[in-house]
Amino acid sequence: MNATIHRAEERGHANHGWLNSHHSFSFANYYNPEKMNFGALRVLNDDRIAPGTGFGKHPHENMEIISIPLEGDLKHEDSMGNKGVIRHGEVQVMSAGTGIVHSEMNASKTEDCAFLQIWIIPNQQGVEPRYGQGKIDTISSEGEWNEIVGPKSDHNKQWIHQDARMYLTQFEKNTSSDYRIKGKSHGVYFFVLEGAISIGDHKLGKRDAGGFWDVEQLNISFDESTTLLAIEVPLTF
Repeated sequence: MNATIHRAEERGHANHGWLNSHHSFSFANYYNPEKMNFGALRVLNDDRIAPGTGFGKHPHENMEIISIPLEGDLKHEDSMGNKGVIRHGEVQVMSAGTGIVHSEMNASKTEDCAFLQIWIIPNQQGVEPRYGQGKIDTISSEGEWNEIVGPKSDHNKQWIHQDARMYLTQFEKNTSSDYRIKGKSHGVYFFVLEGAISIGDHKLGKRDAGGFWDVEQLNISFDESTTLLAIEVPLTF
């Protein structure tokens, strides 16, 4: 088993006043040649947006973009004609493909909005842009690996152009679970939203992360009640 550990306090950080963002990988003005990506996982930003502010209209292309609100709600608008609010307990997926323009704003004028912004490098270039949004119905289930985003072949409501899978699951304290890597030449990146876990000799606390590969199955011990995001991706693409 090989592993790379990213501690919460070692992440890139940018505080623009309206936006307080922590970067697991190189992004914008944060550059670390040792943290460019984990396989097809290119960006994992832990963002907090002040009330009444957000990301104005800006373009993307040839990237799979996933947003998961953790607190509050995001107001979305894009060049495909989609308008709406992504609420806590939902997930948003966009295939930028040949190009989209979108905005993501805090829907509240009084409360912060916190969300994860995740970019996955696609396995196809120049696809038709598409948008998806839906509830994470199984986030409250404990002890199961609840797939919230995956490849179209998994028949997910929210799918992306990549053989990658994303799980958001809650686990009770002093329990354990096995994670079996699904794809050949894949790795899995665990991001601890709340709680603490142990994988072999590696211990991860709140907002710590770890990527693991060259192993078929991992046993995860939950040292505290834990909310865990797991992202399995191809390591070559």
